[in-house]
Amino acid sequence: MEENQSTILLKKSQAGAKTAINSIKEVLDNVDSAALRDELVEYLNKHEYIDNEINAELKKVDEEPKDPSGMARLMSWMKINIRLLESPKDKTIAKLMLEGCNMGISQLSEYLNTFTKADERSREIAERLLTTEEELGTLLRKYL
Repeated sequence: MEENQSTILLKKSQAGAKTAINSIKEVLDNVDSAALRDELVEYLNKHEYIDNEINAELKKVDEEPKDPSGMARLMSWMKINIRLLESPKDKTIAKLMLEGCNMGISQLSEYLNTFTKADERSREIAERLLTTEEELGTLLRKYL
Protein backbone atom coordinates (compact mmCIF):
# COMPACT_ATOMS: atom_id res chain seq x y z
CA MET A 1 0.00 0.00 0.00
CA GLU A 2 1.35 3.39 -0.97
CA GLU A 3 1.80 5.86 1.86
CA ASN A 4 -0.07 9.12 1.66
CA GLN A 5 1.73 12.44 1.69
CA SER A 6 0.70 13.21 5.28
CA THR A 7 2.33 10.03 6.57
CA ILE A 8 5.46 10.58 4.51
CA LEU A 9 5.77 14.18 5.73
CA LEU A 10 5.33 13.07 9.33
CA LYS A 11 7.96 10.35 9.00
CA LYS A 12 10.46 12.69 7.39
CA SER A 13 9.76 15.34 10.02
CA GLN A 14 10.26 12.76 12.73
CA ALA A 15 13.60 11.71 11.30
CA GLY A 16 14.71 15.33 11.51
CA ALA A 17 13.38 15.79 15.04
CA LYS A 18 15.07 12.60 16.26
CA THR A 19 18.35 13.57 14.61
CA ALA A 20 18.23 16.91 16.42
CA ILE A 21 17.39 15.19 19.72
CA ASN A 22 20.27 12.74 19.35
CA SER A 23 22.71 15.48 18.34
CA ILE A 24 21.81 17.76 21.24
CA LYS A 25 22.12 14.88 23.70
CA GLU A 26 25.49 13.98 22.19
CA VAL A 27 27.00 17.43 22.82
CA LEU A 28 25.44 18.41 26.16
CA ASP A 29 28.16 16.86 28.33
CA ASN A 30 30.78 18.90 26.48
CA VAL A 31 29.14 22.31 26.88
CA ASP A 32 31.03 24.70 29.17
CA SER A 33 28.64 27.65 29.18
CA ALA A 34 25.63 27.30 31.47
CA ALA A 35 23.70 29.63 29.16
CA LEU A 36 24.37 27.49 26.08
CA ARG A 37 23.56 24.32 28.01
CA ASP A 38 20.24 25.79 29.20
CA GLU A 39 19.32 26.89 25.70
CA LEU A 40 20.19 23.50 24.20
CA VAL A 41 18.11 21.75 26.87
CA GLU A 42 15.19 24.06 26.08
CA TYR A 43 15.40 23.15 22.39
CA LEU A 44 15.89 19.49 23.22
CA ASN A 45 12.58 19.65 25.07
CA LYS A 46 10.91 21.42 22.13
CA HIS A 47 12.16 18.76 19.71
CA GLU A 48 11.02 15.96 22.04
CA TYR A 49 7.56 17.56 22.32
CA ILE A 50 7.24 17.69 18.53
CA ASP A 51 8.52 14.12 18.26
CA ASN A 52 5.81 13.02 20.71
CA GLU A 53 3.17 14.79 18.63
CA ILE A 54 4.40 13.03 15.51
CA ASN A 55 4.29 9.69 17.34
CA ALA A 56 0.67 10.33 18.28
CA GLU A 57 -0.27 11.25 14.71
CA LEU A 58 1.47 8.19 13.27
CA LYS A 59 -0.23 5.89 15.76
CA LYS A 60 -3.61 7.25 14.60
CA VAL A 61 -2.89 5.73 11.17
CA ASP A 62 -1.29 2.54 12.54
CA GLU A 63 2.24 3.59 11.62
CA GLU A 64 5.13 2.82 13.92
CA PRO A 65 7.54 5.63 14.76
CA LYS A 66 11.06 5.03 13.50
CA ASP A 67 14.48 6.17 14.60
CA PRO A 68 16.95 7.49 12.04
CA SER A 69 18.84 4.71 10.30
CA GLY A 70 21.86 3.20 11.98
CA MET A 71 24.09 4.65 9.28
CA ALA A 72 22.68 8.16 9.77
CA ARG A 73 23.17 7.91 13.55
CA LEU A 74 26.72 6.62 13.12
CA MET A 75 27.65 9.39 10.67
CA SER A 76 26.23 12.04 12.99
CA TRP A 77 28.01 10.57 16.00
CA MET A 78 31.30 10.42 14.13
CA LYS A 79 31.04 13.98 12.86
CA ILE A 80 30.22 15.35 16.31
CA ASN A 81 32.82 13.39 18.21
CA ILE A 82 35.66 13.93 15.74
CA ARG A 83 35.01 17.67 15.72
CA LEU A 84 34.84 17.74 19.51
CA LEU A 85 38.15 15.89 19.76
CA GLU A 86 39.71 18.55 17.59
CA SER A 87 38.19 21.45 19.53
CA PRO A 88 35.94 20.71 22.51
CA LYS A 89 34.74 24.29 22.87
CA ASP A 90 31.30 25.88 22.94
CA LYS A 91 32.09 27.59 19.63
CA THR A 92 32.60 24.19 17.99
CA ILE A 93 29.38 22.88 19.53
CA ALA A 94 27.45 25.92 18.35
CA LYS A 95 28.89 25.53 14.85
CA LEU A 96 28.00 21.82 14.71
CA MET A 97 24.47 22.46 15.93
CA LEU A 98 24.05 25.38 13.51
CA GLU A 99 25.12 23.14 10.62
CA GLY A 100 22.48 20.65 11.73
CA CYS A 101 19.84 23.37 11.97
CA ASN A 102 20.66 24.57 8.46
CA MET A 103 20.37 21.03 7.13
CA GLY A 104 17.05 20.58 8.91
CA ILE A 105 15.73 23.88 7.57
CA SER A 106 16.71 22.92 4.03
CA GLN A 107 15.20 19.43 4.25
CA LEU A 108 11.97 20.52 5.95
CA SER A 109 11.48 23.32 3.43
CA GLU A 110 11.95 20.82 0.61
CA TYR A 111 9.50 18.36 2.19
CA LEU A 112 6.85 21.05 2.71
CA ASN A 113 7.23 22.08 -0.93
CA THR A 114 7.15 18.47 -2.16
CA PHE A 115 4.30 17.05 -0.07
CA THR A 116 1.76 19.75 -0.81
CA LYS A 117 -1.18 17.36 -0.43
CA ALA A 118 -0.32 16.47 3.17
CA ASP A 119 -3.11 17.27 5.59
CA GLU A 120 -3.18 20.47 7.62
CA ARG A 121 -2.09 18.82 10.89
CA SER A 122 0.97 17.15 9.33
CA ARG A 123 1.97 20.40 7.64
CA GLU A 124 1.48 22.36 10.87
CA ILE A 125 3.77 20.01 12.78
CA ALA A 126 6.43 20.15 10.04
CA GLU A 127 6.20 23.95 9.95
CA ARG A 128 6.56 24.15 13.73
CA LEU A 129 9.64 21.93 13.55
CA LEU A 130 11.00 24.20 10.81
CA THR A 131 10.40 27.27 13.01
CA THR A 132 12.10 25.52 15.94
CA GLU A 133 15.16 24.84 13.78
CA GLU A 134 15.22 28.46 12.60
CA GLU A 135 14.95 29.78 16.16
CA LEU A 136 17.71 27.50 17.43
CA GLY A 137 19.94 28.43 14.50
CA THR A 138 19.50 32.13 15.24
CA LEU A 139 20.21 31.59 18.94
CA LEU A 140 23.38 29.60 18.25
CA ARG A 141 24.98 32.37 16.20
CA LYS A 142 25.89 34.34 19.31
CA TYR A 143 28.20 31.48 20.39
CA LEU A 144 30.26 31.48 17.18
